[in-house]
Amino acid sequence: MSQLTTFGRLSESGYDFVDDAYLESLLVGPADPVEVRDIIGKSLAKQPLSVEETAVLIRAADPQLVEEIFAAARQLKEQVYGNRIVLFAPLYIGSLCVNDCVYCGFRRSNRQAVRLTLSPEAIQAEVQALLSRGHKRLILVFGEHPRYSPEFIAECVRAVYSQSLGYSRIRRVNINAAPLDHDGFRVVKSAGIGTYQIFHETYHHATYAKVHPPGTRKADYLWRLDAPARAIEAGADDVGIGVLFGLYDWRFEVLALVAHARHLFQHYGIGPHTISFPRLRPACGVDYKSPYRVPDEDFKRVVAILRLAVPYTGLILTAREPAALRRELLGFGVSQIDAGSRIELGGYSHTPAKQELEREQFQLGDLRSLEEVIYELLSDGYIPSFCTACYRVGRTGQQFMEFAIPGFIRNFCTPNALLTLMEYLVDFASEETRTLGKQRIAEELAKLPENSRKARLIDRLEKIEHAGQRDVYF
Repeated sequence: MSQLTTFGRLSESGYDFVDDAYLESLLVGPADPVEVRDIIGKSLAKQPLSVEETAVLIRAADPQLVEEIFAAARQLKEQVYGNRIVLFAPLYIGSLCVNDCVYCGFRRSNRQAVRLTLSPEAIQAEVQALLSRGHKRLILVFGEHPRYSPEFIAECVRAVYSQSLGYSRIRRVNINAAPLDHDGFRVVKSAGIGTYQIFHETYHHATYAKVHPPGTRKADYLWRLDAPARAIEAGADDVGIGVLFGLYDWRFEVLALVAHARHLFQHYGIGPHTISFPRLRPACGVDYKSPYRVPDEDFKRVVAILRLAVPYTGLILTAREPAALRRELLGFGVSQIDAGSRIELGGYSHTPAKQELEREQFQLGDLRSLEEVIYELLSDGYIPSFCTACYRVGRTGQQFMEFAIPGFIRNFCTPNALLTLMEYLVDFASEETRTLGKQRIAEELAKLPENSRKARLIDRLEKIEHAGQRDVYF
């Protein structure tokens, strides 16, 4: 029987599985090079790592071992996901919030923040602007406030799906919002969402209490920790977890993320669909000084170690980071990025010349357009992808894990990425990007074995380019 908290019933696995003292103890002492290489070998065999094995990789400080970890992350990313990069955009719906998180521009005590909730008409305008640029995948972002009920979130999702522009529709809506109870997750799931994403921010108990003041909803550590499990039990079987790196020691947070992934898999046979790893960024009205800021070199280790520890999970790198660093980190195992992002409320339909920090949760580091990002990806040998096929055919939850863990998911990802890329090239790309993109498609087709699947892929690509066919997938 699951226990109750102030906000409702916990999941059947609802207990605090984060043991701070134990995780800290795993970070003491040097790493044995032989053990490091054995663990790398296990990961390259597509086996998820234990928390203890992940700690060994974290303790590997020798530059040669670190480079071997980087090389293994690059290899594993290629084996599991190929060279495709999934693209999405965040759409902020509302900045009302009852919490007072010390690092956040939306915190309730911040009088400099502009408080706004998009009307149905404003949501329509934002989606139309996003569609006109070629977007197919969104994540809707909400503050935590009674106005943003499960029913309201579901209405916003349906409003997004209702919009079209020529051939284009938004095909997948993910959610970044407050933890819900079981019934709330069911309501939001019924609107047809993809992933429900909830960041724990920091798993370190003392730090969590310090940055999330008592008397706020977010101060309840266990209610938030248990939220992905409740979502899974409610049928929202694709969940995303994450940490705001810079609140506490990055090494501890990586171990806790792995512990959370293993907890979900142990109890439900489903690990997180995605893991996000944003770093602290400046925000309007925020003067939070942290001693745990993560420098770029350590941030690279975060990404590489997460890729090795949880091979089946998508890694999301956001536009918080500058363009040059994002370009470098793509090779370390990242599989999803946002592009053309504006996080001001109403920022897509009325794009300001520069960021308006009082209308944002934090400051972005990469303001390039979607086309600029796509052109760079193509130039660097990647396949930009807007694929949503797994959600359309039911490859979610446990079924997704069955394909992802042994690396079979790549057999679907590459063909679907090429199909969505062709759609973008025909409908939205400049001539320069279109030429480069078609060249990349031809190169990828040449790599595929000659079989019936390749023949079907070529036929569908031709129908997209010449016959107006859209939204086809494997």
